[in-house]
Amino acid sequence: DRYDLLNRVNALGMDKSWRRAMVRALDVRPHHKVLDLATGTGDVLAEVAKVAPQAELTGLDPSPRMLDKAREKFNLPIRWMEGEGENMPFEDGTFDRATMAFGIRNCKDRPQALRELRRVLRPDGRLAILELSEPDTGVLAPLARLHVKHIVPRVGAAVLRSTEYEYLRRSIEAFPPPEEFGEIIEQAGFRYPTIHRFVMGACVLYVADCKETS
Repeated sequence: DRYDLLNRVNALGMDKSWRRAMVRALDVRPHHKVLDLATGTGDVLAEVAKVAPQAELTGLDPSPRMLDKAREKFNLPIRWMEGEGENMPFEDGTFDRATMAFGIRNCKDRPQALRELRRVLRPDGRLAILELSEPDTGVLAPLARLHVKHIVPRVGAAVLRSTEYEYLRRSIEAFPPPEEFGEIIEQAGFRYPTIHRFVMGACVLYVADCKETS
């Protein structure tokens, strides 16, 4: 119940603008089929629906309670489905666009999840991934790292009355740097992504078109 509140607080309210930037980069057309992997409570697809209300939208998430929350939040014609990113219940080439916001970091097998995303996308498909990262640019990067390493876990513990968000700090530290993760995306069958950094690299947007297959 406090998941959305925690996201707003941890990102200082900027997560909404990051999602909007991701949706703009997707270039969704009215006839497109769009998949949001690790959809959570559905914020990404709600943004897609604003710019392309006629698009066919599907949200996949392993948590049934998250999906219940998404259904409660949005009265939209979105197909909500339970499933894992490493083994998705879709045929090859089902979607024109795919998104994943703050979820790839938590996949047990990231390369496999990326390969699955490539499999379910059409040859001219596009992928956009939004993920937290270690801030690495600018003179204020040390302050941004302080926020990620120390403030975020404490806020998470206070809001959720749990220490589980210490995991958030550790998982961000362990996530590959943007250029390295870009190579992992490319190895999964995409062109090397365009990389956009927000807040000195605390959040990174990766936008990759599918690579032609022989």
